[in-house]
Amino acid sequence: MKLLVIFDLDGTLWDSRSQIVPIWNRVFSRYPEIKIRITEQDCLGYMGRTIWDIAEEILPHHTEEQRRIIMKECSIEETEYLRIHGAVLYPHLLETLKELQHVGYDLHIVSNCQDGYIEAFMEAHDMNEYFTDYECPGRTGLSKAKNIQLILERNPWSKAVYIGDTLGDYNAATEAGLPFIHAKYGFGSVPDAKFKLNSLLELPLLLSTVFANSGK
Repeated sequence: MKLLVIFDLDGTLWDSRSQIVPIWNRVFSRYPEIKIRITEQDCLGYMGRTIWDIAEEILPHHTEEQRRIIMKECSIEETEYLRIHGAVLYPHLLETLKELQHVGYDLHIVSNCQDGYIEAFMEAHDMNEYFTDYECPGRTGLSKAKNIQLILERNPWSKAVYIGDTLGDYNAATEAGLPFIHAKYGFGSVPDAKFKLNSLLELPLLLSTVFANSGK
C-alpha cells in the first residue's frame, strides 16, 4: 500500500494568473454589456473556486445560460493557451517532485478547475511522468472533497495527505478525512492548518512528519 500525496494546482504547483487574466478580459471585450475587467489581484479571491462560482460573482446580471456560454469561451481559450505556453511553476517544483517520486510517494492532483486545465499543466510542463491520477469538477461535477475521495477509491493507499493553499482546500481535506498541509507561498490564509509549507524544498521532510503522526 502506498503513501498518497494529493496536490491542489493553482497556488500550490503553479501560478497562472498572468496568463489567464488577459484571456478572460479578451473574451469579456467581445460582449459590449460586460464592463468588468479583472486583474491579477482580483484572481486572489477566485482561486480555489469553480469557474461557475466565479462567473456568478463577476457576471451577476447575466442568466445562468449566458454565464455558461461566456465562461465556456474563457475555459477553451485559456486551456488552449496554457497547453502550449504553460504558466509560472513555483520554485523548486521539479526537483521536489523528482525527490518525492524517488522516495516512493504516489503523487496526484485534485483541483477545482474545468476539464482540460490539469491536462494543460501536465502537457505544457511534461508532468505526466510524476502524477498517477488527477480529478476535477469539470469532469465529475463533484465537490473537491468528493473528488479527493474518488482518488482514494481508485488508488491503493495506506496513508494520504492533501496539500493546498486556501481555506476551501483545508475544508475539503477535512471533509475527506485527510491531514492538510498549507502551501503558505500560495494565495490563501489558513490559520487553523497544523502543517505549514513555506517552500516546496521543505516538503520531503514535512511529509515524513505528517505521515509519522497520522493514521489511516
